[in-house]
Amino acid sequence: MENEKNNFEIKDKEMPKNSNLWMYIILVILALGIIGLSIKLISVKNEMKGLLVEKEVQRTELQKELDSLLIQHQEIKAEYGELSDSLSSKDSIIQANAIEIKKLLNTKWEYYKIKKKLNRLQIISQGYIRQMDSIYTVNHQLTEENQKIKEEIKIEKRKNKQLQQTKEELKNKVDAAATLQLFGLKATPVHKKGSGKERSTDKIKRVDRVKVCFTIGKNTIIEPGNKTIYIRIARPNKKILVKGRGDQYSFMYKGEKLQYSIKQTINYQNQAIDQCVYWNRRSTLELKPGVYHVDIFEGDHEIGSATFTLK
Repeated sequence: MENEKNNFEIKDKEMPKNSNLWMYIILVILALGIIGLSIKLISVKNEMKGLLVEKEVQRTELQKELDSLLIQHQEIKAEYGELSDSLSSKDSIIQANAIEIKKLLNTKWEYYKIKKKLNRLQIISQGYIRQMDSIYTVNHQLTEENQKIKEEIKIEKRKNKQLQQTKEELKNKVDAAATLQLFGLKATPVHKKGSGKERSTDKIKRVDRVKVCFTIGKNTIIEPGNKTIYIRIARPNKKILVKGRGDQYSFMYKGEKLQYSIKQTINYQNQAIDQCVYWNRRSTLELKPGVYHVDIFEGDHEIGSATFTLK
């Protein structure tokens, strides 16, 4: 009985020790579990942080790609200038896609979705560049052809101008050859004496007439026949000494109606001929001192000129 009692006492003493041991074991297990869970959470947190960093890096790279593409696109437009206006519709497509990608990058986004859109935009942009190159090449060729045509036109115009000048020169030579040539033209104011003799004078009060003498040269090219010559004597104030104011005292010169001082018809037979004609002063006509100009016309040609002076 005593032995059994002693055994119960021993067992009662050992039981609390075993309970404490299990408690320690459980606490250790819980602690290890908490530590493990904490480590796991820290690992997951670090992994999530890494993913966020990676995602931001991806977003930055995509943004750089988009910015680079748009910069290149603007440079192409600036390089080709007005030619880029011909592809305005394609430019609008590029701009619209770029705006869409920017919105996706600034909101919740998927890397592969945006990457796909960006790749598509790059393809469109490359197509734009190829088309611009093609347009530039065609335009350059057309410009070269146009320049070549312009040069050819310039050459032809130059040739035509030279031909026209040559033609004009030949015409002038022919006209000159077919024009009466005057030699020894002299205009002399004279005083007529009572005996009928003439004496040259430069005194206004003594002038009775103006004598105009000249020689018409030999010319076998001109059509022979009567030739009418007109002589204009201009006073120092440039007014013409006219025979009268009516149309019967005028002639046409290069489409202009001119008054004449002397009219003379000469029978020209292609041989040299001497000629003298007179302008007679009216008694009521007042002359002024100065230089008087004498010009001779035949047809549309001015064939001679001379001067004399009165005091």
